[in-house]
Amino acid sequence: MTFEQYLSRNTKRMNKLVADFFKKGSVPDMTRYLYGPLAAYSANGGKRHRPLICELACQAVGGDPVHARNAAAAIEHFHTAALIHDDIADESTMRRGEPCMHLTQGEGLAINAGDLALSQVTGLILEDELLEDSVKIRVLNELVAMTARTIEGQALDIGWARDGRFDLSIDDYLMMASHKTAYYSGGTPLAVGAIVGGGSEQHIETLRSFGMGTGLAFQIQDDILNLTGKKAATKKDFRSDITEGKRTLIAVHAIQHSEQSHELVTILSSHTSQPTMLSIAVELMQKSGSIDFAHDYAIGLINHAKAELSGALPSNKPRDLLLSMADFFIDRMS
Repeated sequence: MTFEQYLSRNTKRMNKLVADFFKKGSVPDMTRYLYGPLAAYSANGGKRHRPLICELACQAVGGDPVHARNAAAAIEHFHTAALIHDDIADESTMRRGEPCMHLTQGEGLAINAGDLALSQVTGLILEDELLEDSVKIRVLNELVAMTARTIEGQALDIGWARDGRFDLSIDDYLMMASHKTAYYSGGTPLAVGAIVGGGSEQHIETLRSFGMGTGLAFQIQDDILNLTGKKAATKKDFRSDITEGKRTLIAVHAIQHSEQSHELVTILSSHTSQPTMLSIAVELMQKSGSIDFAHDYAIGLINHAKAELSGALPSNKPRDLLLSMADFFIDRMS
């Protein structure tokens, strides 16, 4: 079974698991203004790869995936909160083919809903009856560190945009994306799963490293798809990274290598959504070899991560699914 097949077979189950942790308000208006909108937003949750790989990591080290269910759901609730708040900060309009929550519910209620989702991150671990207290403390430390790293990465992303910064290096981008995305999209879910599953320190750190590499590759592929994927397939605000002036690996590389870097910076700074201008920006990135550079960089990350994991964990079905996940992150079209 491939990782894509694994997702297909388990996404509905994970949707139900995540939804089970939502509660109704003590009065109808609390449900109307808080729990209802948050549950509806979370229901449009994508493929749920983050909680599912948390379970896989638990199994890969010989643990019972049932013991990882609260931790897995907690990481997904963090993802929900991050998206809600990120859309507000970026002034985004669409998320997974639907209007962002701050547009449908108002900015205040959206911030509040994101805050509630964040509270679930620690609450679900503290309420977990299957974990020993010592394991809870270790998992909470991981989740607190994940939260801090993600916020640090977001600060760089927002700050560069606020100050009109395009004087960035490849290493600047990699640091930002590793903090903003790789920790919570790969490194922490896998490390937490291994901790809950009773894995050795070597297994935990190998899985964390594997998750950091594949999580960064996942973000780079997301950046590529935003520019070159089919609009109908991505279900995202197509080429919104250009409109928002995102400092992606592709953009940073193109500014350094394009003979028309000034024109590209002008477009990225204009916040235009005009299709012709977006196409010109993509063409400039293609001509500078930046899209190919990003694709090759992501493949390099994947190959290194797979070699590391293959040599450290015994062959079993969960490990093989994680290896398949690495390829899926690059091969996916949405």
